[in-house]
Amino acid sequence: MTTPTDGRLALTSTTLADGSVRDVYIDGGLITAVTAPGMTPPEGLNCVRVDLAGHVLLPAAAEPHAHLDKALLATRVPNPSGNLSGAIEAIRRAYPSMTPSDIGQRALVALMTAAAKGFTAVRTHADCGPRLGTRSVEALVGLRERLRDVIDVQVVALAEPGLTGVAGGANRQVLAAAVAAGADLVGGSPWIDDHPRAAVTELLAIARGAGRGVDLHIDETTDQGTLTLRDLAELVTSTGFDLPVTASHCVSLGVQDGAVAREVAAAVAAANITVVTLPQTNLYLQGRSTSTGKPRGLTAIEDLIAAGVRVAGGGDNWRDPFNPMGRIDPLETASLLVTAGHMTPDAAYACVSNQARAVLGLPEVRIERGSPADLLAVRASSLADAVGGASEHRVVVRAGRILARTTVHHVWNPRLLEAANGTDTTAPITQ
Repeated sequence: MTTPTDGRLALTSTTLADGSVRDVYIDGGLITAVTAPGMTPPEGLNCVRVDLAGHVLLPAAAEPHAHLDKALLATRVPNPSGNLSGAIEAIRRAYPSMTPSDIGQRALVALMTAAAKGFTAVRTHADCGPRLGTRSVEALVGLRERLRDVIDVQVVALAEPGLTGVAGGANRQVLAAAVAAGADLVGGSPWIDDHPRAAVTELLAIARGAGRGVDLHIDETTDQGTLTLRDLAELVTSTGFDLPVTASHCVSLGVQDGAVAREVAAAVAAANITVVTLPQTNLYLQGRSTSTGKPRGLTAIEDLIAAGVRVAGGGDNWRDPFNPMGRIDPLETASLLVTAGHMTPDAAYACVSNQARAVLGLPEVRIERGSPADLLAVRASSLADAVGGASEHRVVVRAGRILARTTVHHVWNPRLLEAANGTDTTAPITQ
């Protein structure tokens, strides 16, 4: 398909989330008009027309939490235990084989898949520490720069646990080097540190000194006694930390007493912390210690939203030791938020699109004049059908230009078509 060099597009006869059918005109990376089908292009706009009849047009997706340095390692680096500690041990054993070239090649394949599925922005964590050094961060920062005009990539320097005291000096030093190498945010997993609250303090101090926001792995456990999220909220408020703060996972909040969950959710809202829930990986990793009464492994989504916390949804691990599954698809994440998180399809899709964009500091996308033209068209009859069916037939627009177009062509057995058309209703389906 030919795309216009000047970024002028007309997406015609597309269905919007409200069920209306419209033509959407794009120029200079922005939506310039939304009209009834067949109207004359606004201001004589000369553009390439893309027929989207039978498609639903939505804001493009953003991935708020990925691990591109680990992507697509599941076959090469198995995790027989299936649990979090087993995944951590497996990935550390794999560090020697994770060269900059290896990381970059796998990350590029994952990003190309993500772009085809509807992501126009991805935030990725990248391991750093004495075992791995800064090579994951450096590889992904390099990829970020190469793809700057194609897809937005943000890199979080994910420090190894063990950040406090004299013993944590080496970790802190590598984290500082990773930030200096170009990481966009400071990250870590303070909840598994020997001193979680002190680790949060260290991470906030490092981030403040570097002028970076933080995105932390928090409470990735169903242990009710672990609640580092409360410490994070208290410390952000008490220290006056005024840069963006994201808390990812927050699984243990979902197993607290209702009163405790609501109290912590209110503190998170007061601290202006955003939360990213990661259903796919946490459904896979959590609840393995018992054969019955398995927890869902999600955070307290309803209590957080009721308290006014921004909640986004992410895919987390894309086929690696932490989760061997994952289609790198925002519609898969949205579907899980409906199935396991009991969200409505429109709310779930918002979590992987505009809510996720807000986590990344990107402007909201609306199908209206003046909005950024980051869009996803999916062959479907409605938003709910798009989330439920997750058709591979998609058109992705980023900054007003077509980023990817995937078409699906079914070849049917003639006997099936005959039977379906009523000419031979008794015929078996054979090759």
